[in-house]
Amino acid sequence: MKKLTMQEYQVLREGSTVIEADPFGEKVLLLSDGTYLKLFRARHLLSLARIYPYSKRFVRNAQKLTAKEIPTVTVIGLLRIPCIHRTAVHYSPLTGKTLKKLGDKIDLILINKLGSFIRELHEKGIHFRSLHMGNIVVTPENRLGLIDVADMKIYRKPLDREFRIRNFQHTARYPEDMAALMRFLPDFIQGYQARENSPFTTDELQDLLTTIYTRK
Repeated sequence: MKKLTMQEYQVLREGSTVIEADPFGEKVLLLSDGTYLKLFRARHLLSLARIYPYSKRFVRNAQKLTAKEIPTVTVIGLLRIPCIHRTAVHYSPLTGKTLKKLGDKIDLILINKLGSFIRELHEKGIHFRSLHMGNIVVTPENRLGLIDVADMKIYRKPLDREFRIRNFQHTARYPEDMAALMRFLPDFIQGYQARENSPFTTDELQDLLTTIYTRK
């Protein structure tokens, strides 16, 4: 992890645009060269995040996703910036558009592809707790990939049934996501069930997802 002085940090962020911030400060910067800087803070003095910061998890997860042939961001560097009490990841973005930005352009073909993609994640042992349409990108090659990958656990074996149910619940974070999934639910299920040996019957998955995506 490379340590930056205040001067080095100011040079790096010169001409940048703040993409995301919260009451504690800036979270994501678009740098002048088109790359990104994602800033992380430790929330508690004795938290695990101080021992193994989220920035390291982000880098580790990006590397593991690449090894599993899931498109994601390309890490340039892992940084420590003591002057602002942050660690950071400098990375090149995953080219494409998020499903959230596509909005009304999402159709049954894309939702079918999304079902297949989530099944692929589950079979590859990837439990992405921030799995929503703002973090899923359609690349120019018409593949789906993931961004903002810090909040993730990757196992050696496929996810069990309980973890898959939890992950489906994560996709219901936003009303607009649920509406799109419900609109094309049969196509989503068809995509998910296309591989053999699903832990769900099609009827079970229909009932499960209908319950998740129609909750208030």
